[in-house]
Amino acid sequence: MKEVARKARNSERMNTLFPAFAVRVSRVIIELENENLRPRIQDAWRSPEDQLKAFNEGHSKLKYGFHNVTGLAGEKEALAVDLLDDESPLNPGTSYVLRLAAAAEKNGLTTGARWGLPIKLRQSIDKAILDKNWGAPVKIGWDPLHVEPTGITVSEAKAGKRPV
Repeated sequence: MKEVARKARNSERMNTLFPAFAVRVSRVIIELENENLRPRIQDAWRSPEDQLKAFNEGHSKLKYGFHNVTGLAGEKEALAVDLLDDESPLNPGTSYVLRLAAAAEKNGLTTGARWGLPIKLRQSIDKAILDKNWGAPVKIGWDPLHVEPTGITVSEAKAGKRPV
């Protein structure tokens, strides 16, 4: 994707995020861009129908998730993004995944980089990030480009709680 289109896409999708979450995601994007990476928001807010499709296709384990959050009046307030590497959207390298996880964690967010991994393999990701060893030979979890807030559950978000 050309740079102007990537930035426009990111800006458009940022408008579907809950504002406090959008600020954090923006910081993650800036940090990655400062490392000469090209993060692209592939998905932000997702309709219930699209979420069900993702669930049925095995791309999500939830029928309602952070991508589906709306405000009281139905306004889009997503609390999740899928932040792809625009240089390699279908096959992100370990370096991108680890840098994304590090930037997310620095900004009070988390990724799916550790999802589904036993503790020992999760710890190897922790060590790689701590050491800034972006090329470490680590095993990556099942949804590494998914970014979401910490300190809140999907159930709480559905009930109206939002991160600050």
